[in-house]
Amino acid sequence: MKRRDALRGALAAGVAGIGLAALTTTRNDIDAALAADHDNADVGYWESTAERYGYGYHGQAPADVLTDLVQDFNEMTPLLARPQTDKTHTQLCHVTGKMAGMVAIVLHDLGEHRESHRWFATAGRAAERSRDRMLHAWVLGREAMVPLNYGAPQAAAQLAERARHLAGDKPSAAAALASAVASRAYAISGHTEQALDAVSSVEKLVDRLTPQQAADTWFGYPHQKHHVHMSQALTLLGQSKRAYATQERALELSRAPSLMTRALISIDRASCRAHDGEPEEAARIAGQAYAGLPTSYRGGLTRTRALALYRALPRRTRGLDVLGGALDVPA
Repeated sequence: MKRRDALRGALAAGVAGIGLAALTTTRNDIDAALAADHDNADVGYWESTAERYGYGYHGQAPADVLTDLVQDFNEMTPLLARPQTDKTHTQLCHVTGKMAGMVAIVLHDLGEHRESHRWFATAGRAAERSRDRMLHAWVLGREAMVPLNYGAPQAAAQLAERARHLAGDKPSAAAALASAVASRAYAISGHTEQALDAVSSVEKLVDRLTPQQAADTWFGYPHQKHHVHMSQALTLLGQSKRAYATQERALELSRAPSLMTRALISIDRASCRAHDGEPEEAARIAGQAYAGLPTSYRGGLTRTRALALYRALPRRTRGLDVLGGALDVPA
């Protein structure tokens, strides 16, 4: 009960401000404490905590993961207000950027757009203070997915391009993510040439990533994540044949509990069917995928994608009522 209360209070008050306030501690305060002898055990604990969360949902409902993340974040942030050595402060800023970024990711998945942006602002400030350009690029690339998935593709493209600039030309998970998000943003906006250029860029990068950069975490850019992004980009570009192939590969690489990922890929496939002139099959696939989700997964991103397809299909499409019923829209 306490965790649930903490979550509700955090969302209501905009708890991202806690991180921002802590990160504005003056350099003079930090410099005054440089000679002090501090225990780094707390930093190591929070680094391992961030690493654990980085492996994703593992079949847990997003709201449950968010509750735990917010509670841990609130326990960690007071450390930033304590006098620390420069090295320890940098480490704390780094882990703060990761934790805040993951909170923002879950909020995005739950459809909490405004709160997600606020947490990404916290993550970005922390990344800057940590002096880790790749972390900052990752934050911007991830943040770009908020406007991307909720109706502002031009804003998404701008954030993705900032991330690409920060990441540079060398292969990295952040650079691959930024290019993938850019490809989707340009595809939604109808900028086909730029979208295809971004697709080409990410496909070149993904083959040059190290095993660590391609790790299956929220901070890596694994092949499964790559195919999920390409599924959406190629679907939006109307390249159904390529999209079907990457969807199959994404499903093969998705872990069994990846309920949200599998549903989103199925909705992409349904969109391809609609593009190819098979509205009834599109309605069947999407209706089956969305109706089969547990209630806790039927909000946020999955609902947004399913509703967009529902509205795009002709009203008289056979089987559309199944999808409409699951979405709880008026007949």
